[in-house]
Amino acid sequence: MAIELKTLDQLKSMRKAGLLVGETLQLLRETIKPGMTTSALDAVAAANIKRGGGKSNFLGYHGFPATICVSINDEIVHGIPGDRVILEGDVVSIDCGAIIDGWHGDAAFSVIVGAGDPKDQKMLDVCEESMWRGIAAGKKGAKLSDIGHAIEEYVNSQGSYGILREYGGHGIGTSMHMEPHVLNYGKPGHGPDLVEGICLAIEPMITRGTHKTKVLGDDWTVVSQDKSRGSHFENSYCIAPDGKPFVLTALDGGKAELARLGVEISDFFDK
Repeated sequence: MAIELKTLDQLKSMRKAGLLVGETLQLLRETIKPGMTTSALDAVAAANIKRGGGKSNFLGYHGFPATICVSINDEIVHGIPGDRVILEGDVVSIDCGAIIDGWHGDAAFSVIVGAGDPKDQKMLDVCEESMWRGIAAGKKGAKLSDIGHAIEEYVNSQGSYGILREYGGHGIGTSMHMEPHVLNYGKPGHGPDLVEGICLAIEPMITRGTHKTKVLGDDWTVVSQDKSRGSHFENSYCIAPDGKPFVLTALDGGKAELARLGVEISDFFDK
């Protein structure tokens, strides 16, 4: 299947969905606290997406029953919100998506609720930084596998972490999951060229232990086989017509984080 390339007008439409996702995740980050249920977080997300003029692209996706994924501790991704109570020190990963005018946004973050284990915080920091390293590597003229190589190289430089193999990033646009699949590991210099108009969701998933996972009986929740805690960060970005990246789901377009890595974002979205 061909990779869907977008025009500037289409990218600006995607920014609307991406910004709503980013704002929803920021609200959830500010809202989450010990004693909350995961379904309460889901309700907050659902209300904010509706208020912003969007609709969830998770709800009903292959039968998924909620607006967001909420995964706790050894649950890495795709946790279903419900009656589970969030506890002090839990590592909580939240994945959220939205559609506006037929265009999709998708992003995720992990956070320790209240006081937690410094080793968990180090894992979260490594995972988030690897995401930004991956986006920075995904510049115009690079190869697709350069992204996964940058992620893997950084994660491995920071300690002994498991990088999930069965799950990765993806193209995004008129559908939430599109070609190409984006690995979070591998050798550089392989795969399609990264060109103007491409949009990719970059989402490293790592654990403090093994990379091996299994799916629970609900057919959704992915957990580490050794019960080690995990982390998941995601942003959707594009390469704009000026050849520069822009992070569609970051409130500032990725300006601060990418500048730190020597990458200038596109200013086409300010016009």
